[in-house]
Amino acid sequence: MTSGFRWLWSAYAISTYGTWLAFGAFPLIAVQVLHVSAFEVAVLEAAGLAVAALVAFPLGPWAERRAKRPVMVAADLVRFFALVSLPVAHFAGLLTYGQLLGVSVVCGAANIAFGAASGAYLKHLVPEGQLLGANGKFESTSWAATAVGPPVGGALIGVLGPVVTVLVDAVSYLLSAWAVRRIRGSDVATAGTGRVFLLAGWRFIRRDRVLVRLFLNSVAVGGLIMATAPVMAVLLLGEYGFPAWQYGLAFGLPAVGGLVGARLSARLVGRYGRWRVMTVFGWLRSVFPLGLAFTQPGVFGLVTVIVVEGLLITCMGVFSPVYATERLRRVPAGYVTQVLSTWSVATKLTHAGLMVVWGVLATVTSPLVAITVSGLLLLGTPLLLPRWSLCVGRVPV
Repeated sequence: MTSGFRWLWSAYAISTYGTWLAFGAFPLIAVQVLHVSAFEVAVLEAAGLAVAALVAFPLGPWAERRAKRPVMVAADLVRFFALVSLPVAHFAGLLTYGQLLGVSVVCGAANIAFGAASGAYLKHLVPEGQLLGANGKFESTSWAATAVGPPVGGALIGVLGPVVTVLVDAVSYLLSAWAVRRIRGSDVATAGTGRVFLLAGWRFIRRDRVLVRLFLNSVAVGGLIMATAPVMAVLLLGEYGFPAWQYGLAFGLPAVGGLVGARLSARLVGRYGRWRVMTVFGWLRSVFPLGLAFTQPGVFGLVTVIVVEGLLITCMGVFSPVYATERLRRVPAGYVTQVLSTWSVATKLTHAGLMVVWGVLATVTSPLVAITVSGLLLLGTPLLLPRWSLCVGRVPV
């Protein structure tokens, strides 16, 4: 791998570790500092995602025509200043639910812009034959940060509080911007001065039968899993009274499975082929979440969450690099930013809608019932995965 890839990987690692150290900080600020209801926590997550997606929607076509490194640096700086505003407002006695929601929107839009630009730049930096290895490194880093971040972050939150812990996340984006600026060599931008079409990314996805099925599967699986995230926070932190460090441990320790899965992904593809690996682990990752329906208070409940999340995340660790590589492989360089931003926007809008629905469902019934319904619906999502006969060739531009 080139030095440019190593700096890009470093930028991703720094910001990812910072994000996971502040894991759960926003819901904790909402619950412990602002004392809002379970429904308002769901609205915070959902509205932040939805508005961020709508704000970021024009950024994909715009960023496609721009050099990608300045776009990534700008996205990092926007996230830094947005997050710093929270502790400043808190210590001034001015922090409100509205500001928390606004920061969530700004950071969400910047996340989409950074992710789309970095995906296009990764395709530019890394030859196609090395993409699976590169995506595996990113996936490994993500799960390593997920394993380490929440337990350490939970301890930090316990000592410093959730508002101060947000500063760690803010500084990570500043360091990420510095790492991106260290990249040398050529950048990538699509030539042309014609009219930018906002739906170009979606039109490209729709024309490729493999991409559209991967798209529908990823949106459905991600949406149903993320819909229960605020509900799980309310269940564990509120109803069951888990302390912050146990909450962090419940979602941090299973991430070791993601790290193992990401390490094994390339080897499994080399032995069994990418389609078989995607199919098997695409099915498995949709089965295990139903186990969260058996979550209870106390040690048994904590162990249940750790085991179920560990099995789920291991499957995701294997599946995600293969899926991400197949997506990049099928998209020509001039469309990558638009396709990835369209993908992120649709994913976040779906997440937002389902979070609201599951927030209402949890309020009307109970958090545990809402989690069970999500697990049952996930059992049908593997039917959306593409068939082997489709996984050949590319769509002409």
